[in-house]
Amino acid sequence: MSEKPSTIDTVMPDWYITGGAAGPRWLRPIPDASLRPAAADGAPGWHSSGERPCFRLPVGRLPGGWYWLDGRLQVLDGAMARPCLYPAYEAAPEGGITLPDPDDEGRLRSLVLLKYETTSLQFGPGPGPARFRMQDFTLRRVSRLRALMSMLAAQPGENLAVALARGIHFVRDVIGHGLSRATDRSFGDYKQRVLPGVSSEYESWVARHDTLTTERLEHLREQAAELGASAPLISILLPVYQTPEPWLRRCIESVLSQAYPHWQLCIADDASPDPRVMAVAREYSDADPRIQVERRSVNGHISEASNTALAMARGSYVALLDHDDELRPHALLEVAQVLTADPDVALVYSDEDKIDAEGRRFDPYFKPDWDPDLLRSQNYLCHLTVLRTDLVRVVGGFRRGYEGSQDHDLVLRCSERLRPLQIRHIPRVLYHWRAIPGSTAHSRDAKDYAAEAGLRAVAAQLDRLGTGARVEALSHGHYRVIWPLPDPIPKVSLIIPTRNRVELLRNCVESVLETTRYPKFELVIVDNQSDDPEAIAYLQTLSHHEKVRVLRYDKPFNYSEINNWAVRECDGEIIGLLNNDVEVISPGWLEEMVAHAVRDEVGAVGAMLYYPNDTIQHAGVILGIHGVAAHVYAGCPRDYPGHGGRVRVAQRLSAVTGACLVVRRAVFEQVGGLDESLAVAFNDIDFCLRIRRRGYANIWTPFAELYHHESASRGAEDTDEKKRRFSREIQTMQQRWGDDLLRDPAYNPNLSLESRYCDFAQSPRHC
Repeated sequence: MSEKPSTIDTVMPDWYITGGAAGPRWLRPIPDASLRPAAADGAPGWHSSGERPCFRLPVGRLPGGWYWLDGRLQVLDGAMARPCLYPAYEAAPEGGITLPDPDDEGRLRSLVLLKYETTSLQFGPGPGPARFRMQDFTLRRVSRLRALMSMLAAQPGENLAVALARGIHFVRDVIGHGLSRATDRSFGDYKQRVLPGVSSEYESWVARHDTLTTERLEHLREQAAELGASAPLISILLPVYQTPEPWLRRCIESVLSQAYPHWQLCIADDASPDPRVMAVAREYSDADPRIQVERRSVNGHISEASNTALAMARGSYVALLDHDDELRPHALLEVAQVLTADPDVALVYSDEDKIDAEGRRFDPYFKPDWDPDLLRSQNYLCHLTVLRTDLVRVVGGFRRGYEGSQDHDLVLRCSERLRPLQIRHIPRVLYHWRAIPGSTAHSRDAKDYAAEAGLRAVAAQLDRLGTGARVEALSHGHYRVIWPLPDPIPKVSLIIPTRNRVELLRNCVESVLETTRYPKFELVIVDNQSDDPEAIAYLQTLSHHEKVRVLRYDKPFNYSEINNWAVRECDGEIIGLLNNDVEVISPGWLEEMVAHAVRDEVGAVGAMLYYPNDTIQHAGVILGIHGVAAHVYAGCPRDYPGHGGRVRVAQRLSAVTGACLVVRRAVFEQVGGLDESLAVAFNDIDFCLRIRRRGYANIWTPFAELYHHESASRGAEDTDEKKRRFSREIQTMQQRWGDDLLRDPAYNPNLSLESRYCDFAQSPRHC
């Protein structure tokens, strides 16, 4: 067993870890930028700031299994939410393991399950600002038997008879369902006891930011009354069929609980065999004249039942509600306020989450603003969606043959008749999607026909718009649109600045030449003062290749100047910017990117880049993270789905990296190329933002895949001169783009700007 270091840092809290291949050992945690030493009463302490301050624990690899965490965490000033452990798994990402609050003496003790082998581990004491002291932490691996004893043991202040009853119940559970399932149930019960009322990071966030008090509800009703005569009538379409009575009642009562009173509930019973469905609906209709009910004589399935509800609608707008879901009490008020402020708006959608049979909220989808490419990839609008009634009727209402994705099909058809400014996103959770066995909220696989109907809906839109594109279903229930290439295909000039580091350049060039399926391209290699004889010899060899041109650029390194000059020296209709440290791994990468780039409405196109260890390096750029912008999901496993599954599909983003970027020459020249005052950093972000300002959409696609050995040739920002230059470039971006950096339409204000992993914002940025 390793001994605790004899020279103890007076500030750094050491941890004792067991369970890894290296054996028991003392570790010194590494604080991130949100943590700094702050002595308190002559003793070592810490000051935390930001939304997710963390200590990185250099544990190496820890095997999956049960661990016992014990330590002291004393809050000295301020307040901190529950602490968390953040494991990184190769098998599956984990958002965080919520830990109980320390007791009155500052003792923090908890059983922890690491589901898989971890590749790294972080400890978050809780969001700041706060001062705290942390000491004497251990994380010990324990056997399943020891873990079970902890789960079943009496908690402080608990009656021993209760603990005994728990043990008896466990034995019965083992006999009836097996040890594994009984252990899972016992662990769930344990978490409910040590984390009363909060069992997830999202529930903690909801408690702080999204719980409506009685006073808040009263204020909302006052806001609704202030709308007066301008308040629109919203007709809620509710098709029902064999709905279990508890869920139907909760659904209807969520409408009755609305702070906004100007609604009509249109219930269409699709000939349910169970008479209780109609009886419950009639009960509510008799009690409130705003509720109308009609029973269909013949079962016509969801589209026909929705059309029956639509025929009953008297409101200027219709809201879509599923028969076992719930509206938030302020849902219709939030919508009405948007519609009253801008009567030209014709489509409104909100964020959503899921709710289980016990009423627990989980799995929120904090959505981006309007993105037609994402809508063709997944029905991200989903719930809550409100549309102008006359628009829904003009497009023909709900169509038979699209059951399961009838809403997706309807929104696709309606959106074709609208300008982007007529579509509005409310970045608040206004809808609870009931997650019960058999529902698509519980599992998309529960309704394969829904995915097939969605595929037909997207294909139908592509045909209506005359795009020539086709769509494929993906294994996870989303879609890939394959855009056509023009005939003849355009020539692509791939520009690769380089200096020395011949092994990187050779790997890049050979991967492009040997792997790329797209036939009409040239490599334009710009040698920026290479002085390594081997590199010079390799460049000389390349100059004889029929697809390669080697240009000499004999000035100090300036990424923007080099690329702007090279664009003027080549003649491709399509310009591709490539780093010399990328490696092509998907043959269709350039076809995919060019097919997007030639679309009239598209500007820059970016790719999925991985580190050589098969973790994500670039899945798009999000503005505002860490001050200017950052690559979202960097370091996550290759198959990581991302928030809302968006890492798996093509979509519009504000910016993409210049390490692999494709753009039409006409667009490049229209915006004036790259800004040469940004010599190294952020020139690609600035370029994309200027493209966006011209009205083009920047696209990121996961279907063009490359490895990226990031900054391997240029090196890190590790000198005073480089740090000063980097600071100047940050200031340039912040002065030029200002608040635009804090309002990325592709990133929800409920998500953190302190994290690249779509963590929940400690302070949501609502207007």
